[in-house]
Amino acid sequence: MRSRTRTAGERARRLLAVILLFVASPAWAADEAGRLAPESVVLDNGLTLVVVANPNMPAVAHYVFYKVGSIDEPWGKSGIAHFLEHLMFKGTPTVPDAAFSRVIASNGGRDNAFTSYDYTGYYQFIPADKLPLVMEMEADRMANLTFTEAQVESERRVVLEERFSRTDNSPSAQLREQTRAALYLNHPYRLPVIGWEHEIRGLTHADARAFYERWYTPNNAIVVVGGRVTMAEAKPLAERTYGRIAARPLPERTVVQEPARVAETRIELASDKVRQPYVNRAYIAPSLFNGDTKHAYPLEVLAVVMGSGVSSRLNRALVLEGSLAVSAGTSYDSNQRGPATFNIFATPRQDVPVPAVEAAIGAEVDRVLADGVTEAEVARAIRRVQDSAVYARDSLAGPARIVGSALAIGLPLAEVDAWPERVGKVTVADVVAAARLVFRPQNLATSILLPKRQQGS
Repeated sequence: MRSRTRTAGERARRLLAVILLFVASPAWAADEAGRLAPESVVLDNGLTLVVVANPNMPAVAHYVFYKVGSIDEPWGKSGIAHFLEHLMFKGTPTVPDAAFSRVIASNGGRDNAFTSYDYTGYYQFIPADKLPLVMEMEADRMANLTFTEAQVESERRVVLEERFSRTDNSPSAQLREQTRAALYLNHPYRLPVIGWEHEIRGLTHADARAFYERWYTPNNAIVVVGGRVTMAEAKPLAERTYGRIAARPLPERTVVQEPARVAETRIELASDKVRQPYVNRAYIAPSLFNGDTKHAYPLEVLAVVMGSGVSSRLNRALVLEGSLAVSAGTSYDSNQRGPATFNIFATPRQDVPVPAVEAAIGAEVDRVLADGVTEAEVARAIRRVQDSAVYARDSLAGPARIVGSALAIGLPLAEVDAWPERVGKVTVADVVAAARLVFRPQNLATSILLPKRQQGS
């Protein structure tokens, strides 16, 4: 199947890019600038419908977000959320096995799905007049999914091959997986979304059916439609399709908290598949929903000051001036139900020892802690975050996906709308306070990827 499981690093980088596209896009700016504000309504069965209208788009993006991800998996069943995502394409009595994507393609569209730690999403990009079709088909598999034991076994082989090709056969992916397992001591974020191999092998038809019946219900779903569509058009369609499905009681979610870390962690992975070393510092950090949440927006700004763009501190110190690395940067994603990570990474030049790059990264962290950041840096970072969003208004998928992913983790629509204002109010003092909270040795997991010959260097 064409589903995509994200590693921690990929997810953080992609979500940060999406967030940067969102903040202060003309589509989300003040009303006088032509703001296209999202509209939402909750159907009688609890399903949330959101419309992000843009009449300039030639088509429609249709997303279904289920507020369930790998964070919600039963203990010992890692990978079941992603496994079920695959099985959602196995059909219903109305749309048989593997026909879903063929029908979408035959009607001029394309579709896919993704599983993350916090939610699972299914989407179609289709001509506007085909919206009734995709709503009918998604509502059908929300209520009437069928899959056999043989299909479960067949899809297990697909998932295992996906794990082998994307993780087990990739030293960088293995390192990310091991780093995450070391950084999070107790939280489910320590488990890979795709699952551990031995637990994937143990997943059963009953496990998948139970997970589907527990979480795939309209009162746990958000449908977001963007592009050439209005609420007046979408709401009757949603009521006629999704609205027919009865709500079911949802289980109480287990909220797992992280214990305080007391020691720095270091991980080295050497492989003969590696041609160039890689250095990453991963700090556990607050998010918008976990920990000291007031630091989330300042950390977004700090990530730009330190590691986004040619003029960032890391790029200047390690790439342009120090000639130590071929690339350097940061990533941080505040949009998570659990604790976030703030990553600082670099790829050393071929002739530069890894310890020299580690020391240079450490020096930049120390400089922020000792001297803070400047007003000019913060102003530039905020401007960069906002300016990078300019093309979002011309994106079919971007606005719908941004809104849906934010609502799926519990962010109110008003908070999504207020994001540019929140970032714009970040001060130098805010950024310094956030850095001093996060950049502590006990919050850190350092991971090093090495060619085999350099192990221990």
